[in-house]
Amino acid sequence: MSDVTLSEVARRIDVTPATLRRWVRDGIVPLRDGSWTPAAVAHARIVARLRSRGHSLEELRRASESGRLAYGYMEDLFPGDEAHLTLDDAVRETGLDRELIERMWSGIGFNPAQLDSISEDDLQLLRYVGAVLAAGFPHEAFMQLIRVYGHAMAQIADAEVRLFHLYVHEPLIRESVPGLEIAEEMQGLARDLLPLASPIMDHLHHRFLQHFVEQDVVGHLESTGADEDLGLGRLRVAIAFADLAGYTRLTEEAGDEQALGLVERFVETVGHTLPEDARIVKTIGDAVMIVSSDPGALCEWAVGFQELQSERPLPRIGIHYGAVLYRDGDYYGSAVNLAARVGARAAGREVLVTREVADAASRHLDFERIGEVRLKGFTNPTELLLARPAGD
Repeated sequence: MSDVTLSEVARRIDVTPATLRRWVRDGIVPLRDGSWTPAAVAHARIVARLRSRGHSLEELRRASESGRLAYGYMEDLFPGDEAHLTLDDAVRETGLDRELIERMWSGIGFNPAQLDSISEDDLQLLRYVGAVLAAGFPHEAFMQLIRVYGHAMAQIADAEVRLFHLYVHEPLIRESVPGLEIAEEMQGLARDLLPLASPIMDHLHHRFLQHFVEQDVVGHLESTGADEDLGLGRLRVAIAFADLAGYTRLTEEAGDEQALGLVERFVETVGHTLPEDARIVKTIGDAVMIVSSDPGALCEWAVGFQELQSERPLPRIGIHYGAVLYRDGDYYGSAVNLAARVGARAAGREVLVTREVADAASRHLDFERIGEVRLKGFTNPTELLLARPAGD
């Protein structure tokens, strides 16, 4: 976009030319050499939004001078495709069912209200969706997949913005770099880095896809056939929960940053030592949820992992093997809840398992029977066993 006039900028951001002149005169919207460049227009648009939210001119002037509005200068790095299509247009152009588009849009995490202002890029996304479904991919599976995509990409974008802010934007502000220089430096860095994000993610996607395809093939070959009667969307897996005993007290004694550093090292160590067919599904505070198709290998890992631990807070691990419901990239059901309860009963450096895990384990381990234990949320008692190296 070439330089534009003040009147045109005022029309685009829906303010009067007089208001825009005042913002420039008061230093709220800085210009370089008096030109309305794309970056300056983006900055003015940010100011207009903040004014509509009730922020004062003095507050915005200070924020502009300090560089806290510098992100406004990066808006021109993103596609400026005007949103002018409606949901009815999308239905007609793609042949997709209206309800399906609405479900998919909400599943991704987009605002449903935006369906009445669809851009050409949005329309192309819907065409891709139509092509996937036309190829024969089941609707229910696709809806789960699209929700996983949306959640993962939202998390990636959130991390990109927050890390850029914490490690680029804030240091420049602390060094008292003028606001306009901050904006231009951030814009230049983002322009260099943004085109690299897609190829990096594409490569990682293919690497992980290859890995999980191989693991799925191995899992099918080694399956005993017991999963065939579980029902659609269900599978049998080993679930482990590992956390740090006494972490809450450590947080109070050592402070958040030191405690978080311990958790990060713990999670990293778990991830680096897991057997090939196991992976971390998610972390919840200091707890790690792990899933594996091989209960014996997961149990051996857990015992070996605990043998290496000596520094407090010591990890504790609970494992169960059972049928789960797979939805949107996560695992649900009583088997998951049971594994979490088993982990909560373990002490530091212990590995507690259920009978289902012990029966699938190898001769390299011994199991000391703890007894029948009533776990919170479960009516029937659960047999728990303490896993340890054979002959220990």
